Amino acid sequence: MDVFIDIQKHNPRGNLDQSIPDVLDVMTLLSLPDHLRKTAVTLCKLGQATAEEVAEQTKRARAVESGYLNQLMLMGYVKKERKGRKAYFYVEKEEKE
Repeated sequence: MDVFIDIQKHNPRGNLDQSIPDVLDVMTLLSLPDHLRKTAVTLCKLGQATAEEVAEQTKRARAVESGYLNQLMLMGYVKKERKGRKAYFYVEKEEKE
């Protein structure tokens, strides 16, 4: 948690870095349970990924990551798109005005 607070102090925009969209700002990430936060941050770094690709990064089982990604989708933080047999998850970046 101290890491997130320190990052926010040095980044007035409130994001961890440019790869994390406004939908998942620091306060939103802090409000998520640890297991969902790890999945969300990993997905932001990957951009668009399958549960298998996220699982490779987090070192957790694909089925576990699939469940977490679907939870994030139901919460409205993540979008899901099917391409053939694969489901790709991504965080929709907000348009800059």
